[in-house]
Amino acid sequence: MIRAVFTAAVIALATALPARAIDIQVTTSPGGIESWLVEDHSIPFTALTIMFRGGASVDPPGGRGAINLMTGLLEEGAADMDATAFAEAVEATGAVFRFDASDEAVAVTARLLTETRDEAAGLLAAALTEPRFDDDAVGRVKGQVEAIIRQEDTDPGTIAQKALARAAWGQHPLGSSINGTLESVAAIGPEELRAAKARVMARDRVVVAAAGDIDAKALGALVDRVLGGLPPEATVPLPPKVAPALGGGAEVIDWRSPQTVVAFAQPGLALDDPDFFPALVANYVLGGGGFSSRLTDEIREKRGLTYGVGTGLSNGLFGDIWAGGMSSGNESVAEAVELVRAEWRRIAEGGVTPEELETAKTYLTGEYPLRFDGNGKIAGILGGMQLMGMPPDYVNTRNPRIEAVTLEDVARVARTRIDPEALTFVLVGQPEGL
Repeated sequence: MIRAVFTAAVIALATALPARAIDIQVTTSPGGIESWLVEDHSIPFTALTIMFRGGASVDPPGGRGAINLMTGLLEEGAADMDATAFAEAVEATGAVFRFDASDEAVAVTARLLTETRDEAAGLLAAALTEPRFDDDAVGRVKGQVEAIIRQEDTDPGTIAQKALARAAWGQHPLGSSINGTLESVAAIGPEELRAAKARVMARDRVVVAAAGDIDAKALGALVDRVLGGLPPEATVPLPPKVAPALGGGAEVIDWRSPQTVVAFAQPGLALDDPDFFPALVANYVLGGGGFSSRLTDEIREKRGLTYGVGTGLSNGLFGDIWAGGMSSGNESVAEAVELVRAEWRRIAEGGVTPEELETAKTYLTGEYPLRFDGNGKIAGILGGMQLMGMPPDYVNTRNPRIEAVTLEDVARVARTRIDPEALTFVLVGQPEGL
């Protein structure tokens, strides 16, 4: 199944890091490929995360969906094995492979048992370097993608998100779905798939992270075996990072339903922005804190206009937005939208209270162990950190940086970075009185 989702590890980076110290080894394989490693020999398996920067954002012009489709075919046969033979060979080793595409990366995750690690590594190498792209497999996975595209066109939440992406990013790849269109997918064949693979899957684009029952020397050998057969360089450059073109206003997309789905956003902040942590605190108070947030209190608790409303800082390689969403009845959604705008203005003008600051900091620093509780999660987070250009010590310095945020920091960032005039809405439904 093709998944049009951003790599979970990158999302986790902003919200899920450990309270305890994590010993990250930065190693280089004999072939020159850098990896981050956390050793844990308590269980005989290794979690491996491999990411190729660029992902579906380097789709060819007019060929949107090629890299997503290519990624879905990596497990559908390799070398002299067709799809069935490859699946049986992987199952025999007890390994688990997963291949995902997003606009930021093609992500490969693997669970390798120590006893059969070498055999599994050979199979993973074959999938990455010698995928078959057989006609029957291409047709089958195309059918899955086409079903997703049709489903997207009937889901008001997806329609709203796609419209908001177009408004924010325009003609940049971020402005369209990684799945492509029915027309673009229909035109993709084995030749286009091989070309798409060469656009993204190369050693100059790769980041590697591992956690579990493996040491640095063994990891170096494993990495070279899995990735050594890839070309040294991708065939196209990465797209530029862009600022979202969000200037306020609202777009209404007519959709026959008693509910209107709402997506909204303003320009965001990069993970390495000096104001990121005060903004993270402000977001928790505004809409990221669930029942502790102002939007939930004003729109759901006091007025019952929605079952849920939330906001988040959405970060990627090529652009950053501050986004949110909710749904409400057609007759009440105009009031809900005005309340979002009012709370956006209120926090921009007044910052947060001392009680809100402490609640936010307590939550943001206290939840980490629950999110960093397995080798698979650790490898994923380390891969996401590398992808986003974060240093290894970030896992151990993030909490102190949250603790250092002051009321004055939040007030300054809310005043200068929260922009009610740029807050842009997309509504899918039949809203009344807007």
